[in-house]
Amino acid sequence: MEAVILILGLLFVAFMALGVYVSVKVVGAAKRGVNRTITQARRTVEETTLRAKSFGQVGVAGELAQLRLSLRTSMRATQEALQAGVAEDASLSESLGLFQRLSVHGRELDDELKRLEREPDRATVASLLPGLKQRTERITHSAESLRWAARDRARQFADDDLAALNTQIDVEAGALRHWTVEEPSAGAGAGAGAGGGGAGGRGVDGAQGAQTGEEGPEALTARDPRTQTGYPWQKAVRPETTN
Repeated sequence: MEAVILILGLLFVAFMALGVYVSVKVVGAAKRGVNRTITQARRTVEETTLRAKSFGQVGVAGELAQLRLSLRTSMRATQEALQAGVAEDASLSESLGLFQRLSVHGRELDDELKRLEREPDRATVASLLPGLKQRTERITHSAESLRWAARDRARQFADDDLAALNTQIDVEAGALRHWTVEEPSAGAGAGAGAGGGGAGGRGVDGAQGAQTGEEGPEALTARDPRTQTGYPWQKAVRPETTN
């Protein structure tokens, strides 16, 4: 009895531990989902605000907003392209590692541009704009190089696979049309057979003509219908004799 109670107690503890573990996992997944949603919403709001500033404001504020928008758009597009490609091509993992190192510089530049947007000394900010533009161009150029290289690699693999598939389809189509190679010889044999049959037919007709004695045009005097035979295998009717 004590063993049964002990086993039941252990089962209860195990179920409780499993329930706690599942609850923690569910709560963690829900929290990550909420954080991801909040991050995406915040990113959308920031990009919309930057787009509005880049088009609605002039001067230093508009240029800073345009630099931030260009930097964020390029970095996000490259990240999405690499993360989507690494699932199918493991060799892109090194490129993804390089992009993560590049993202550190991109985030530092974005934070600096964001701080300069609140800087009241516009003259100092204007003097810093050429260097900021150069840094932005360098980072976006590197990100675009990684993104287009990954896309070109995926497209090349797709082209190679399509070329191999086309070759296999051509071979299969040729195998399915194997009778077209034998058709001319079969037609030639049929023609020869027809020619031979024609010659044979003429030979038979000539033999029949020789057997029936039909040489040249028919005579003016009519033949006795009793002596005519319709077919070669029919016997000729003998003429009546008079005694």
